[in-house]
Amino acid sequence: MAAMTGTSANFSEDCLYLNIWTGAKKADEKRPVMVWIHGGAFVGGMTGTPMFDGTKFAQKGVVLVSIAYRLGVFGFMAHPELSGESGRGSGTYGLQDMIAGLQWVRDNIGRFGGDPSRVTIFGESAGGIAVGMLAAAPPAQGLFQRAISESGGSFAPPRVVAGAGMNVPSLALAESDGASFLNKLGVDNIKAARALPAEQIQQAAGGGMGGGAAFWPVADGYVIPGDPYEQYEKGRFNDTPILVGTNSNEGGLFMRGSVTPDQFEQQIRSGYGERADVILEAYPHATDAEAARASADVFREFAFSWPTWAWARLQSRMGKGKAFVYYYDHRTPASPEGANHADEIPYVFGNFGGRTGEPRPEDLALSEMIQSYWINFADKGDPNGPGLPEWPNFTEDDQKVLYFDDTAVAKPIPNLEKLKAYDAYYQWRREQAGMNGGER
Repeated sequence: MAAMTGTSANFSEDCLYLNIWTGAKKADEKRPVMVWIHGGAFVGGMTGTPMFDGTKFAQKGVVLVSIAYRLGVFGFMAHPELSGESGRGSGTYGLQDMIAGLQWVRDNIGRFGGDPSRVTIFGESAGGIAVGMLAAAPPAQGLFQRAISESGGSFAPPRVVAGAGMNVPSLALAESDGASFLNKLGVDNIKAARALPAEQIQQAAGGGMGGGAAFWPVADGYVIPGDPYEQYEKGRFNDTPILVGTNSNEGGLFMRGSVTPDQFEQQIRSGYGERADVILEAYPHATDAEAARASADVFREFAFSWPTWAWARLQSRMGKGKAFVYYYDHRTPASPEGANHADEIPYVFGNFGGRTGEPRPEDLALSEMIQSYWINFADKGDPNGPGLPEWPNFTEDDQKVLYFDDTAVAKPIPNLEKLKAYDAYYQWRREQAGMNGGER
């Protein structure tokens, strides 16, 4: 992750801190506050990358804060003993770090010229997923007034059995995984595990996005009360305006290499059970080229675009805060087939260079536009403003999204038939969970 973001790899357990950028000269300026949550599959990532430098936001009147939080096994391992200690489940320590950071912002950001009544949380990938989780987390109530999620959201039911597209484990399943991990460490209780060096625990968890990503936020019954889709349907969520979206070629970063039609069908049938045919019908895959494209787009849908679509629909139907949705399709010489996962981040922060290369004039113009939308939203809960193309709010009956390429224009939501196929799949998964009596 350090190499990907152009940051030196200096690691330490001393990882709970905030970074703050402000241009305020006085404490009473009441500037809007934006709190950034980095991505990295809940196992990697950091706030210290130059790409996340908040200087340009501060120059434009925002107090920018970024939160560091515990990752991997340290942030998201559950265990029966840990649940017993807390009395309210386990496996959401990284999310609780974010909540603690937001509490600090509420209590202290006024000293930096920020307005604690105008706090926007925003993040990308795992950071955007975390924003979605905080939007339904009872302990986060009142700590933010707007939410921006770039390639995030979390609206699948908790995972109680193996199945595609369900990352959040039930507490019982996560506790079982935690007990297995202690066995791997060669200890039989939490006290013994705590006596081990942190490096040994990290090594056992596995490095990179693969091994450590086995630890994911848990449906602990406290921070994540249960199925977020059902929480929204019952009106149990933190109702704020939301600005959410995805990129056109999200899966291109993750699904590389050749895929045959038979391999694609096997992949879908192994993960989607009785609803595999619904997914297969939505994705043409008769040739190797089509199968490779379908494999990448399937990843885009279950990881990012369906949760985003579900969130926007639920917010527009159940909430008072408006929903604004984007589709980022800015194509560059480095991404001619569409915008890859995380491609929008340099445009959001206005920080180019490094692996992104030097920006073209059209890149700089698009970055100015996106920053204006994001800052307007942080300021007043609506991205629209003078000189910007109109961004209509998303509703169930009028599902318009703002397409970003060299400019911005509102159009109907893309890939709707694929999204509907996933909607049917997740509805089935929720029905199956209900038939099984659910799980804590």
